[in-house]
Amino acid sequence: MVEIRRERISAEEYIDFLKRTDLGLQYPKERFEERIAKLVRNVSISLTAREDGGKLIGVCFGITDFAYWLFLTDLGIDRAYVGQGIGRRLTETALLCAGGEKNIIMYTCANEKAIPFYEKIGMTAAVDVMEYNRIEWTSFRVE
Repeated sequence: MVEIRRERISAEEYIDFLKRTDLGLQYPKERFEERIAKLVRNVSISLTAREDGGKLIGVCFGITDFAYWLFLTDLGIDRAYVGQGIGRRLTETALLCAGGEKNIIMYTCANEKAIPFYEKIGMTAAVDVMEYNRIEWTSFRVE
């Protein structure tokens, strides 16, 4: 049994979780631990999926105004638990926490591997999203 709940986690627990997912590939090496600490402390919606023993096996973070939109910043599942519907449950719960599908538009930036998942849960590619990015990032794998 997997329990989805709204909870804040520590930067240390999140970094340990990232080692068991592909989600860590989205973060730059520069000031990694400092930025992760800010992320887990400040994100509007912080959801976890835990197995019976309490092990963290899924995370969904989002920023929202609780009126119009929700942007999923992080959605990751432990590699050993992929394909069990946990990602779907996390996104549905995030949307509900933000205000529900009749009130909230949900966005995310998806890497190429994740696009089939997001399409499967009913999301479509947006054509109206703009980006301002002047940051040079060094990619790395969280280990």
